[in-house]
Amino acid sequence: MDSGKASRRFFEEHVAGRTGANREDVRLGPTYGADFGVVDVGDRVVAMATDPVFVLRDLGIERAAWFAFHVCVSDAALSGLPPTHLAVDFNLPPGTSTETFDAIWEVFDREAEKLGASLTTGHTGTYEGCAFPTVGGATALSIGDPADLVVPTGARPGDRVVVTKGPAIESTGVLGVLFGDDLPLGEAAVEAARERFDDVSPVRDALTAAAAGNVTAMHDATERGLANAFHELAAASGVSLAVERDRVPVLSGVREVCEYFGIDPWTTSSEGTVVATVAPEDVDAVLAALESEGIPAAEVGSVGKRKTGGERVTVDGSPLPEPDSDPLWSAYETGRERFGSE
Repeated sequence: MDSGKASRRFFEEHVAGRTGANREDVRLGPTYGADFGVVDVGDRVVAMATDPVFVLRDLGIERAAWFAFHVCVSDAALSGLPPTHLAVDFNLPPGTSTETFDAIWEVFDREAEKLGASLTTGHTGTYEGCAFPTVGGATALSIGDPADLVVPTGARPGDRVVVTKGPAIESTGVLGVLFGDDLPLGEAAVEAARERFDDVSPVRDALTAAAAGNVTAMHDATERGLANAFHELAAASGVSLAVERDRVPVLSGVREVCEYFGIDPWTTSSEGTVVATVAPEDVDAVLAALESEGIPAAEVGSVGKRKTGGERVTVDGSPLPEPDSDPLWSAYETGRERFGSE
């Protein structure tokens, strides 16, 4: 297997059709491009999502733990339902100090309390072969009213495409925090890049948009960035997307950092960015709600029918290639070689 998140081809060849029992209570099972599954429990729905616990200690333990927590809860929040419960498994390397664990857990406790979510169960241990930054996994649950659920398969022809924050938010923020003191970009650009780290959670974006209008589908732009997010959302819903590049927001610091490291902003990790499809009559309400929360967003295109053999995503009328790799971690290694690790 290649490093990083599995590809669409891998999913189709090795996962699809091999998902255990066919239960009637599963409203949404494993689907390429879907961030979560959904189970019916009585008159409620439970959206659930599992992600790695990724603690990049070079960021400083406080930032690293905050980032790890929000990665763990972000996919469940894309259901439009606030995260309610979190099960966390820590598989730590031998020799990890109790002070390190306490520092991480204090942040998880604080951030969960802010969301009104319970850290309900989990497992903690140290094991040979485990190493930072990937030190376990977590499953987040969002329990709510079926009427409030947003499924990633729900985009419909005629809907409008809304993007929050734009490309390369995570990559810019991480590289800015790690290497900002050494980047030859000027004080303003470096400070802006560091500020992008504060934008890497998509939770407020998703919950604000879903509460403001008829959002028919949402997806976040994690590995392989905004370009991949467009492709995954289109694949999950069986539609096409037509996007206008100049309408996509680009926050300060992004261009400068991406140009310095020679990476394409559209194909690099952008945790914190949400791609949403919205009923045309509700676009203005959704954008106004996001603006009121201080979340940059724009209407960038439209949803169309998926034609057999046709392009899934076009930008300014031309096919958008589906990325097969993410340049963030090669840029990270480049930064470590040039400047040394923090």
